[in-house]
Amino acid sequence: MKLSPLSIPYRALQKASTVLVALFFLGTSGTVDGVVTIGIGVLVAAAALAYETAYYRRFEYECTLDTFDIASGVISRRDREIPYGRIQNVDVSRNVLQRLLGIAAVDLETAGGSSTEGAIRYVAASRATDLQREIRRRKATRADERSAAQEADRRASDLDSADGSKPPVPTEDPETELFTLSPAELALVGALSFDPRLIGLLAFVGSGSVPVLSGFLPSTTAFVVTITGVIALGLLLVASWMVGAAVAITNYYGFRLTRTGDDLRYERGLFKRYSGSIPTDKVQSLTITDNPAKRLAGYATLTIETAGYAPGQGGTYGSQAAVPLARRDRVRELAREIEAFDDPDFRRPPARVRVRYAIRYVAIVVALTAIAFGADRFVAATIPWYVTAALVPVAVIAAHYKWVHRGYWLGENHLLTRVGFWKRKTRVVPYYRIQTLIDARTVFQRRWRIATVVADTAGSSGFIGRDAAALDVDAADADRLRADLSDRLRTALAERRGRGSSNATPTDVTADPERPPVENETGTPDVDRSAGDGEFRWVTDETQSAADAYSSETGSNADVDPDADADRHSDADPDADGNSDDER
Repeated sequence: MKLSPLSIPYRALQKASTVLVALFFLGTSGTVDGVVTIGIGVLVAAAALAYETAYYRRFEYECTLDTFDIASGVISRRDREIPYGRIQNVDVSRNVLQRLLGIAAVDLETAGGSSTEGAIRYVAASRATDLQREIRRRKATRADERSAAQEADRRASDLDSADGSKPPVPTEDPETELFTLSPAELALVGALSFDPRLIGLLAFVGSGSVPVLSGFLPSTTAFVVTITGVIALGLLLVASWMVGAAVAITNYYGFRLTRTGDDLRYERGLFKRYSGSIPTDKVQSLTITDNPAKRLAGYATLTIETAGYAPGQGGTYGSQAAVPLARRDRVRELAREIEAFDDPDFRRPPARVRVRYAIRYVAIVVALTAIAFGADRFVAATIPWYVTAALVPVAVIAAHYKWVHRGYWLGENHLLTRVGFWKRKTRVVPYYRIQTLIDARTVFQRRWRIATVVADTAGSSGFIGRDAAALDVDAADADRLRADLSDRLRTALAERRGRGSSNATPTDVTADPERPPVENETGTPDVDRSAGDGEFRWVTDETQSAADAYSSETGSNADVDPDADADRHSDADPDADGNSDDER
């Protein structure tokens, strides 16, 4: 199957637009003769059209028996075969111009990659939707039809389709609407959104403007400087809020979440429209996120973590917003439709950890006060250093709330963790999805007899930052928690094997995403101490018999290196107490 013919001029315009714009400004400014710029522009446009025509003729894609095949490349040719079982998501995106042309981009996301594995640029919008449904149907067929007779019938049907006959009409499961973002909720999404990135940008730009602005001030006394700084900070916060609101509204305009069979389907976007599927059998974890404003209003956000890369999410690995904003009880209800977990009763870190947080924050305030005092005393700069000294009570209160909003809970089938005050995240991880148990104890944590236990999943992309982590728990509790999670993991895997649910085995981003790991000869979890002093990792694995059974079904090699997961984190360098930047 071929791309849309309209993809030729569209892709050519994409590639040549930068050069053509530069030539336009050169010609209008008189730097280069107008005839020369027109000639160069014609040559550039012709070269882009010629290349895209060759790309169009070379690019082909096809749904075969067991794989989705893509042949592409002009100078360097590439043939790819993507097994249906590896495909996590099939996403369709369309910006304003693409919608006017009636074309769409299709992305096939697989486990184990930090980028899109299969990108189709561009096909007709109707064809993109049909392709999305066909791949989902073939995935379901591959998972459900295990008997030899059913497999033979499917092979015959696919061979007929490959010979040019009309493919069978896929049978679609009924679509059930789970959530629709109303205009009022969309406005609330914007009102509760805040983009802190603008603060750093404007602070950098405005840092060199202080001497210039000081000339407009009637005086440079401490009071005037303080008032000016407060006003500037207020304007900066308002600007950041407006940018965050605009981005959120354009991203989640027309958001709709439905369920079709075992897949969750979403649509969203104003200027660039996204539609895609979230297979529930590929879900690694759930995250309920809120901030002080959302908690005060009783709202929260639900995010689903899969093992694949999520397009349109700013490069976020495997993270897709299932519900951008809804009442907290509604968010929990939707989360329980995906993973049936109970109401948690979080266990907080020991009380001495609160003292540790307070000491750290007060030390920061003291350091800032000393710097401000030194600048005021020796640099002859009028700086109200006593303002920073007044932040000591604020530091103590911040330490308390940081301690309050941390904890973990072990449910019947799920691990729940909570962390963060300004951006509180409650993560829900099924036991059978745990890849690696990591026990991290830094030098500073050992002095306080505490540790951090991390439950790594296939959808995670970093140490602690995106994992479910029990932060700063008592050292003895960390040992018990690690052993308890290991036992619960083995029990959950055994129960799923008993139900014959081979497709829901833990995935490994470095190996076959549907292949179970292997237990060592002693029947106990492997231990990896490669991380160095004070840190060791338990790599929990399934039994060899389960791997052999799975290998006999899929024909794949089920031997897995037990250190594969631990090696993914061997270069990680956590901060002083194992906390991510977002959680400070």
